[in-house]
Amino acid sequence: MADRVTVIGWDGSPLTEAAAAALSAATLVAGAAHHLELPEVPANAERIRLGSIDLAARRIAGHRGSAVVLADGDPGYFGVVRTLRAPEHGLEVEVVPAVSSVAAAFARAGMPWEDARTVVAHPRTLRRAVNVCRAHHKVAVLTSPGAGPAELALLLEGVHRTFVICEELGTAREQVTVVASDKAADHVWRDPNVVIVLGGGSEPPATGAWISGRHPGHPHGVRGWALPAEAYPDGAGDGEGGAPGLRAAQLARLGPRTGDLLWDIGSGGGALAVEAARFGAAVLAVDSDPAACARTAAAARAHGVQLQVVEGRAPHVLERLPEPDIVRIGGGGVPVVTAVTDRRPERVVTHASTRDEAEALGAALAANGYTVRCSLLQSVELDTTAWSERERAVVFLLSGLRSDLRPDL
Repeated sequence: MADRVTVIGWDGSPLTEAAAAALSAATLVAGAAHHLELPEVPANAERIRLGSIDLAARRIAGHRGSAVVLADGDPGYFGVVRTLRAPEHGLEVEVVPAVSSVAAAFARAGMPWEDARTVVAHPRTLRRAVNVCRAHHKVAVLTSPGAGPAELALLLEGVHRTFVICEELGTAREQVTVVASDKAADHVWRDPNVVIVLGGGSEPPATGAWISGRHPGHPHGVRGWALPAEAYPDGAGDGEGGAPGLRAAQLARLGPRTGDLLWDIGSGGGALAVEAARFGAAVLAVDSDPAACARTAAAARAHGVQLQVVEGRAPHVLERLPEPDIVRIGGGGVPVVTAVTDRRPERVVTHASTRDEAEALGAALAANGYTVRCSLLQSVELDTTAWSERERAVVFLLSGLRSDLRPDL
């Protein structure tokens, strides 16, 4: 094992005294090509160009001497420190940090960023990163080859955002470009870059901020979920499928979370769509009724969440929508269930008024590779002044979990 391993963050500024001292004593230096060209790298040191961090870690573990790893920005923030410290490598590291590329990007833009989400976009995580950009008003995206500004823009088709693209931060070729998201796909961007994705709502007020990246509640919203109908404008929480008890059960079966994309088909007044967005999911609220679409948009504004309203009739309108992770079907019967399962979301929920309808929907889910659960839900609202029955609802709740997934996922 190397006698000493120092990880040095580099942001284009002159090296600190501690970083320069560690680098001058190094017998092995690992880093990107522009790091290895720094004049402070000892001429006689073994040099490793970083590609796979795991391979470099094994080389370092077998080296006798002092090793230095150079990394852009703060190496402890989505950086190499986590990999180097992994148990299989057994490396204890000292870290000399620098300004993170995310902090530098927001500084170049002259913007605060405690309210921003930060995501890492690789080809395998790009879709989930885009879903975060759909759901939140300010997101910093750490990109990679094949998952850069152009790819983000293509997957955000139909959603207007502003991109602040910061290329090669800290180098002589640094460039900051502000462009509408629909124009970003028409350009070749240099790596590495950070993209700040803005839009879909105003910044939260400066007062009262106390947690980074997540604001637990809209200042004009209400606490809780499965909210009563009166928490929504124009009766958005009313109607079949909109009752709070059924909504709570549907949300529990779906488990919407940050990085998910929910289709809410037959969104009605948008109560379920809004509550899924409050959990952090990206939401496409689909309805054929223009008045319902308007109520959904109003409910989203009232609760300070971002969602996209799509006017159109299922199943035909679904063909042009991006791939969902979870789906709530509020109507349309077996044809809509079949169209949804063809897109292979992880989870699907729907409901039925009769047992025959429930059996048909359940059979369609099962035939298309989903494990089906069905519950008969009955709720009774009481008038607490006289403790008398005010309203009764009975509904079949069906859910499908894609059969190739573990039940606990």
